[in-house]
Amino acid sequence: MQDHVLTLIAPAGTLQAAIPARVRAALQSLGAELGATDWLSPEEAADIPFAGLAPEQADAAARQALEGAAVDVIAQPAEGRRKQILLADMDSTIVTSETLDEIAAYAGLKNVIAEITKRSMNGEIDFSTALRERVAMIKGLDTSALEAVWKETHLTEGAESLVRTMVANGATCALVSGGFTWFTSRVAEKVGFQRHHANTLLEENGKLTGKVGEPILDREAKLATLKAIAAELSLPLSATAAVGDGANDLAMIGAAGLGVAFHAKPIVAASARAKVDHCGLAALLFAQGYKRSEFAA
Repeated sequence: MQDHVLTLIAPAGTLQAAIPARVRAALQSLGAELGATDWLSPEEAADIPFAGLAPEQADAAARQALEGAAVDVIAQPAEGRRKQILLADMDSTIVTSETLDEIAAYAGLKNVIAEITKRSMNGEIDFSTALRERVAMIKGLDTSALEAVWKETHLTEGAESLVRTMVANGATCALVSGGFTWFTSRVAEKVGFQRHHANTLLEENGKLTGKVGEPILDREAKLATLKAIAAELSLPLSATAAVGDGANDLAMIGAAGLGVAFHAKPIVAASARAKVDHCGLAALLFAQGYKRSEFAA
């Protein structure tokens, strides 16, 4: 019996039958016992059940066989692959932008602040220190800039499908961000998250004070949130999924049963057990064995 599964996911319409066949040949050459290929979505996602190899071996063999093709690969145990908790980062994950960088544009400081953001997300500087520094730089900015940024904020492809499908199947979905509650409250409502956790951007008389509420929600706070929700629901961490792109997501990605680096910074992609580089967030549904026909509208 095949106790593991390798999922291949590609941009819609590009996963031709020859690709799973090539991967199957690579796995068989290593002595793997394979089950029948199960198409989760025609020309988009397919499962290959396997036994006799560790997930890391299967993942490496598949990537080598793909020869750089735009296909995401996730290998994992078959049992328990559908998760009951999802924790998701917001900036550059659920939404396509870095909201603080976009706020900074209204202060004429986008390039300066974006460079600090980049270094923070790459793990080059302490997250909390970097956040305080960036927020101090936009002191006095009119809060109307937040409304303007919100109007320009776009969801990542597949974000709503991911959350609403998991919620419809009984999962608890939480948005957990090093950004600000001003945005997470709106994103949570729009996408369907039942909970949201983030930092508080302080304001007074319609102006930003240049300060952020303490304590700051950082890398360790994200991990603590994952553990707290799992404990509250009496679920093991193996029943959780976490997705993010920056260094402050590493701890929760590493602890989750399905931890996914999504179009991630190099330090995150190098450390995560699973990564999505080519597709949208629906890849996390395929990784859990959902068929496209099961996605929430």
